[in-house]
Order: sequence, then C-alpha cells, then structure tokens
Amino acid sequence: MAENPLDKMGSSPPLHISCHGCSLARLCLPVSLNESEINRLEDAIKRNRPLRKHEHLIRAGDPVQHVYALRSGAFKSYLLNPDGVEQIIGFHLPSELIGLDAFGRDCYPSYSVALDTSLVCAIPLHQLEELAGSIPGLRKQLLYILSREIHEEQEHHSHVRESAEQRLAAFLVNLSARYSKRGLSASSFVMPMNRSEIGNYLGMTTETVSRLFSRFRDLNLITCRGHEVRLLDIQALLQQGKPKA
Repeated sequence: MAENPLDKMGSSPPLHISCHGCSLARLCLPVSLNESEINRLEDAIKRNRPLRKHEHLIRAGDPVQHVYALRSGAFKSYLLNPDGVEQIIGFHLPSELIGLDAFGRDCYPSYSVALDTSLVCAIPLHQLEELAGSIPGLRKQLLYILSREIHEEQEHHSHVRESAEQRLAAFLVNLSARYSKRGLSASSFVMPMNRSEIGNYLGMTTETVSRLFSRFRDLNLITCRGHEVRLLDIQALLQQGKPKA
C-alpha cells in the first residue's frame, strides 16, 4: 500500500495557516461557523508539507482516513479501468474538497494526484462526522458541497451527447466561473491541466482539443499561450457547435 504523504505529520516545519486567516474560508467548510465552532474544526485539521506535481494524495483501495480541503494548487481525480487506462473524473481547485466520493465507504474508490505544487488541509473523517453532528452550520455546508458535487457530475454527463465544440466551450466557461468565485479573473486564467488531460476528461483526443483551441482562437473567442487562456467572448463561445436556428 502506498504511503499517504500526510501520514508523517510534523516531518517538516509547520505551515502557519489557519481557518481564521485563510482567504478561502468563505468558500470552504468554515463559511457559516462562529469563532468557537471554527476553533473546533481547526483543532481537527492536520497540515503538512506541500505536495509536489505528480505526487498522489489518494490512491484507490487505500483505507478512508481523511477528507481534504485544497488550500492552493490543483488536483485531478481519476479511475483506472481493468486495462490500467486512466479515466479522469474531475479537477479540483482551491477551497474544494477532495475525497468526498469515499463517504460511506471503507476504501477510497479513486486516485487524486497533484497537477502542481499544492497544499491541503486534512480532516480526519470520523472527526468531521462528529463535528457535523454537533455543529448545524458545518452539517449544512457539508450537505451543500455534496449536493454541488452531484450536480456538477450530472452536468458533466449531460454534455456527453453534445458536440466537441460545445463540450470544450462548457469546460472553459465552467473554469471561468470557478476562478471568478475565488475572486480571480473570470476572463484570464492559467489552466493547471494539459490538453491531453482535458481531452481525457471530455472524451476526445488531444488532437481534437488542440484543433478546437486553434479554431476558437481564429474566431477571436479566446487567446492562449501555453496553459494561459483569455476568454474574449463567453456568450459567443457557448454558441459554438450548437445547431443554428
């Protein structure tokens, strides 16, 4: 069994980050908690060194121990089919939780790996369950996050029958909305995932993703340089690939 990188708590100098001082608290679990409730949550959280790019946080089959709140960086979650082929099931940005698909299970069902140098807050699952049972605001926020995860998964599957143009456009606009929610630019951002990973997630080849990026650029819908993307016309972008009336 692979070693969890957060098992060696205290193996590096502590990172002075707290829920009280975190700029993402308004999006994360403490959003509706009072000071004493935040302190109780804070007491349960473990923090350690940053995870490096390509380093796994979770491996399928490992016993469920923690739910993770992403402090900085980015992750992808994926499954492996019987032939060992990777299928990406989601990307995680700061303030989002990782490991929610393990609720009600003994083992994690999927893998989560860092796309860039990343920091996470680890919350022991049994303590989170106990706190949610006694803190109504935390229970409400946790249910909201779980509901949002289900909705986003359903929305992703709803695009399966759409054209490749529609799927990529929806993906870019979704990223835009998620960055905007974090107080960042909705029109200009750096994508932590590469085009192969985008294609894997959207069910298209890397070549198709590259071709569509070029097409969107030629239509003056976006500009892009490497992983940096600027959306020039979101409404027009969303019309790509749709049947004309």
